[in-house]
Amino acid sequence: MGGKNIKQCGGSRRKPEGSFGWTKRVKTKRNEGLPEIRISGETKRFKYTNRQGQRSALRISRVVSETLRLGMKDVRWFVMGDDDTVFVVDNVVRILSKYDHRQLYYVGSSSESHVQNIYFSYAMAYGGGGFAISYPLAQELAKMQDRCIQRYPGLYGSDDRIQACMAELGVPLTKEPGFHQYDVYGDLLGLLGAHPITPLVSIHHIDVVEPIFPRTTRVKALKHLMQSVKLDSANIMQQSICYDKKRYWSISISWGYVVQILRGVISPRELEMPTRTFLNWYRKADYTAYAFNTRPVTKHPCQKPFVFYMSTSRYDRATKQIIGVYSRRKSRSPYCRWKMDSPEKVESVVVLKRPNPLRWQKSPRRDCCRILPSQKSSTMYLWVGNCRDGEISQL
Repeated sequence: MGGKNIKQCGGSRRKPEGSFGWTKRVKTKRNEGLPEIRISGETKRFKYTNRQGQRSALRISRVVSETLRLGMKDVRWFVMGDDDTVFVVDNVVRILSKYDHRQLYYVGSSSESHVQNIYFSYAMAYGGGGFAISYPLAQELAKMQDRCIQRYPGLYGSDDRIQACMAELGVPLTKEPGFHQYDVYGDLLGLLGAHPITPLVSIHHIDVVEPIFPRTTRVKALKHLMQSVKLDSANIMQQSICYDKKRYWSISISWGYVVQILRGVISPRELEMPTRTFLNWYRKADYTAYAFNTRPVTKHPCQKPFVFYMSTSRYDRATKQIIGVYSRRKSRSPYCRWKMDSPEKVESVVVLKRPNPLRWQKSPRRDCCRILPSQKSSTMYLWVGNCRDGEISQL
């Protein structure tokens, strides 16, 4: 899947400005909606001795400095990502607006793989997840970068070279967990279904993991997700947890993406922990090789989640709410001996929510959800929004 196709998926009303840096020419068409594409400068004069990597890392590491020298006006930040990185541009702006762009800032996040972070550095912003460098820091970097990278010929990539120069400048990484390197294989359901309470900024390795929606291509799945992003980018993938007290069901909503219903009472402490639907970047590594807590995919047939993926999403002007319809993934449910209502009878879940673009201007808190009355047993209605005073997630 071409990186250029992925770049066209980033949902936002904002028009990104700047340029894409490439190491070789890319064919483009008119009116594609992409920023200007430029070829990065030659780096033959620089040493590169890493046998596992590629010399193109040198060229990529200098893209920020080269873009600075273009002399574009009114620039506050430089944001870098790979050709298989998808940015939610509105959330990039939300995150960076917290910081004074007149100061020296290096903003990004680590890998999900503990082994990767040990091999490279926990102090490094991974390029696949994307990172941001403030304009004054880019100026300082440009002054010394060519001398700096000559001192590190043995490093593997571009992002570790950037971090090495940051260390020489004395600027630490400001971590924002919404930048996702996603050094994993398999199904991202476990990670995206329990997203941390922070704006979703980026998704990486789209060409490695399975499509985020089943039975479609990777690009089509991303474009489908953008239906929800365009309606309420601040809340995309934000988790809400509630309980059906009559039927003893636990419900987890990842807004704009998926609803999961489980039999029995699963505590919020467990539900906010990603299930291991994915594999480590180092395939032989076990679950202890992640840089965060995870929980196993249950083997008990009665505890398998019933998964409902976002089917349609639209804004209703009359009620000023977003109406999302989530349809159950058609798969055979394992036989369960428990004498209780089964979520198998539910075919679709309708989630009602008001857009809340200012939610991250307050202290972070998970939205609450409530079960609404329904005249059909095949349809469940849920409301998601700000918690009332004293409201918590409990049965």
